[in-house]
Amino acid sequence: MTERAMTKDVKRDGPKDLCALSAAELGRAVRAGETTAVEAMEAVLERIGEREQLYHCYVTVDREGALRRAEKVQKQIEAGELTGPLAGVPVALKDNLCTEGMRTTCASRILENFVPAYTAEAVRLLEQAGAVVIGKTNMDEFAMGSTTETSYYGVTRNPWNPDHVPGGSSGGSAAAVASGECFFALGSDTGGSIRQPASFCGVVGMKPTYGTVSRYGLVAYGSSLDQIGPLTKNVTDCALVLETISAHDPKDSTSLERQDTDFTSALVKDVRGMKIGIPRDYLGEGLDREVREALLAAAEVLRRQGASVEEFDLSLVDYAIPAYYTIAAAEASSNLERFDGIKYGYRAQEAQGLHEMYKMTRSRGFGAEVKRRIMLGSFVLSSGYYDAYYLRALRVKAMIKKAFDEAFARYDLILGPVAPTTAPRLGESLADPLKMYLGDIYTISVNLAGLPGISLPCGRDSRGLPIGLQLIGDCFQEKKLIRAAYTYEQAAGRQAPGGKEEEAHV
Repeated sequence: MTERAMTKDVKRDGPKDLCALSAAELGRAVRAGETTAVEAMEAVLERIGEREQLYHCYVTVDREGALRRAEKVQKQIEAGELTGPLAGVPVALKDNLCTEGMRTTCASRILENFVPAYTAEAVRLLEQAGAVVIGKTNMDEFAMGSTTETSYYGVTRNPWNPDHVPGGSSGGSAAAVASGECFFALGSDTGGSIRQPASFCGVVGMKPTYGTVSRYGLVAYGSSLDQIGPLTKNVTDCALVLETISAHDPKDSTSLERQDTDFTSALVKDVRGMKIGIPRDYLGEGLDREVREALLAAAEVLRRQGASVEEFDLSLVDYAIPAYYTIAAAEASSNLERFDGIKYGYRAQEAQGLHEMYKMTRSRGFGAEVKRRIMLGSFVLSSGYYDAYYLRALRVKAMIKKAFDEAFARYDLILGPVAPTTAPRLGESLADPLKMYLGDIYTISVNLAGLPGISLPCGRDSRGLPIGLQLIGDCFQEKKLIRAAYTYEQAAGRQAPGGKEEEAHV
């Protein structure tokens, strides 16, 4: 069935079926007059009403504001003022992206009623392109966690199986895409927080090269590691959204000027001549058998499409976890110092004196995982331990980047798992924080080295839970990632939550 015929059928069968479309498909249907931005928003709000009580993907759903924005965008489309591919498409935002006039909580009590006076640059670019914000998705508090269970507002559940976690910290965004409660979403990735929930929820998630997307308006966790990126239904949408939000921003000192951000040009089914390496270190002890089998099967698909695939040794994998958590915790302890009960956010009213107010505000305002990382970060930055821990971690970070540089001298891309297992059951990870930290072993090196990485579905385990494939590229090589991911997706097809087989529509 052609895409045009499919979108016409969707409109005839009823507005709820609009939620089955990808962002690109919906954008084309809106521009063709087969549906409207308002109908799309009404459909997604209806879907949220049906499913949100079970999945809890959102912290804030701005129903009235979303419909007003959709009406305004539709008028601009009809007037010919908005002609881009995302015009009229509803989008969900992770709740650490500031939005003027809409509360931004970071899933924390301490920011429960915080309403920013400005909008994050990535969000502004989406709105400029005509995308319509639905609301804010749930997350691990201040992005600290891997399961979206540390949120002050309650847990988010995996749409494939509500007894399991959606991953984190962008779990609300990934679950919203997987459940059809938005057409695409933005997340942030500090150590895998886009790619891991994308893997657990069976969607596509991408962390771009550090500096490609402005961090202005993103509430910081680890400033040298954080990057905003898309969570989407397929690779086409991923390229489209990334192209929209990638731009130099003078408001962000780490923002890069790039001339190669036409990422949709890489949507080509062709990996002939591409050299792909699989680190042996990623296939050893700790990797679930079913994940390993799915990964190798995906590698074989790419090999049949013309790529050269071989195993190699990537050193320093064992040092990535301690280096990452040392650096991230140190930066977090510095970044979260601003939440003191004076400038904005929650304040303990009954405190007697300034220091007691600090203690009571932060004790009540922060959750257990955030407190753990603040204390760890303060410790590694303290006198007598700074050289032993923090500076040593920075040296390891540089060594990891060098190891990747050597690998990319031989290979175009690196292929590996996203996580050691599929999504764990609710409650399992919080009982053992160290085990939760080790779950990031395949993703954090990408952030330490500032590299781009993409997660896309490559199968399901015996329990029906999605398995994710990770492709890693050298700095500024997002196009290679997109081309390889698109080739795999087209060759292998994809599945939607609930088991309905869907072929990618382009």
